[in-house]
Amino acid sequence: MADPNGFLKYQRAEPKKKSKEDRLASWGEVYEDVDPGERNEAVRTQASRCMDCGIPFCHSGGSGCPLGNLIPEWNDLVRRGDWAAASDRLHATNNFPEFTGKLCPAPCESGCVLSISPLSGGPVAIKRVEATIADQSWESGYVQPQAAEVASGQRVAVVGSGPAGLAAAQQLTRAGHEVTVFERDDRLGGLLRYGIPEFKMEKKVLDRRLAQLRKEGTKFVTGCEVGVDLTVADLRAQYDAVVLAVGALRGRDDHTTPGRELKGIHLAMEHLVPANKFVEGDGPSPVDANGKHVVIIGGGDTGADSYGTATRQGALSVTQLDQYPVPPMTRDDERSPWPTWPYILRTYPAHEEAGERKFAVAVRRFVDDGEGTVKAIELQQVRVSKDPETGRREVVPTGDEVETVPADLVLLAIGFEGVEEMPLLEGLGLSLTRRGTLSCGADWQTETPGVFVCGDAHRGASLVVWAIAEGRSVANAVDTYLTGASDLPAPVHPTALPLAVV
Repeated sequence: MADPNGFLKYQRAEPKKKSKEDRLASWGEVYEDVDPGERNEAVRTQASRCMDCGIPFCHSGGSGCPLGNLIPEWNDLVRRGDWAAASDRLHATNNFPEFTGKLCPAPCESGCVLSISPLSGGPVAIKRVEATIADQSWESGYVQPQAAEVASGQRVAVVGSGPAGLAAAQQLTRAGHEVTVFERDDRLGGLLRYGIPEFKMEKKVLDRRLAQLRKEGTKFVTGCEVGVDLTVADLRAQYDAVVLAVGALRGRDDHTTPGRELKGIHLAMEHLVPANKFVEGDGPSPVDANGKHVVIIGGGDTGADSYGTATRQGALSVTQLDQYPVPPMTRDDERSPWPTWPYILRTYPAHEEAGERKFAVAVRRFVDDGEGTVKAIELQQVRVSKDPETGRREVVPTGDEVETVPADLVLLAIGFEGVEEMPLLEGLGLSLTRRGTLSCGADWQTETPGVFVCGDAHRGASLVVWAIAEGRSVANAVDTYLTGASDLPAPVHPTALPLAVV
């Protein structure tokens, strides 16, 4: 680094957002459109805050980026204005930096040395720098197809077109294999397409990357459920290896709260998927928040996505519920010491637009309107504890007071339970673990020879950066399986976990 004191000279700054009114009137991304020259100059200043910290925890797989992104290197290249070299260094470790630059919660920033103390002014704006490098790469034509020079003669099927499947497919295609990606939906992208709202990532960002994959030689088949539309016998006969990147889309439901059977109560994905299809031009959503009082149960990313979607659909009110108390604004060194992922209050752009959040509350019951449809919920203040003997989580009311909140539409965003049951798994002779995932060996191979797994299907619902890292790693394993050796990178091991306090 040219100036290890850069963080003392410049404050951390986030990109400017559009006004709340403009955001709610459109499905487009929430950030302002800025002249590229002005944008780049501002980001060069942010990159200059990267200090000569000696050991860059930001790109450590345990405490920062599992892809091993060469963050200090491309920060310095951006500081110097060498965008072409920065693009090269960024793409050396990340197939899709525009995805992570927009969607990843940035464990790299939590692992930044400047995160140790708030007196530093905050971590380097790594995510902003990454997103800008990606944007500049497309604008300047740095992103070009990288077709293989020699064909291996081997055929690989990738089942699932989310970030893990796409990363594996691109790596294997570039290694010379003939790769076909099968997607059961009508469009490609998995959760990138139908789980992520347009205001977080416009789908043109996904489509231009898919165009690159096609030009490199990757083939795609949509509307095909492997195990149904293509039999497992035909799959194994036609392909030398199979990669399962089917995600972990089995949503967790609430089977205990009285009134769950009422109409108007849905899993969050039953709301997000048709909303995204509406934006794609497929017509009105059957689960629409327009003119309704919306209650979202669950405080994570999916809940925030439903929150922003409901406000854009014209909800009368939006209330998001969380069973846990309000997290602290700054890192608690005893609970989550640096460089672990901090337990802090996370406010998404959607939360700034409308509605409210309630903490330390749980639904006592869903109230019937007399015709089998939900009209309200009853809330109680609660405390969440863990049974010392069984380790099971217990939600205990802290008083008798009950609050009634109007609710015409209730969305359950309480997580995912793992891989969906599907004929493909039965046909391959695979069963799910107790966590609802697919297990594999050190070579990413399942118990069925020639069948590999990566992404959420292996890890459980996780971050986009972990999905891409596992996709790259499984590509190395498949390439080795087919040819005996591989030069493809393998950033993570199947057993790798982020650093955490147990």
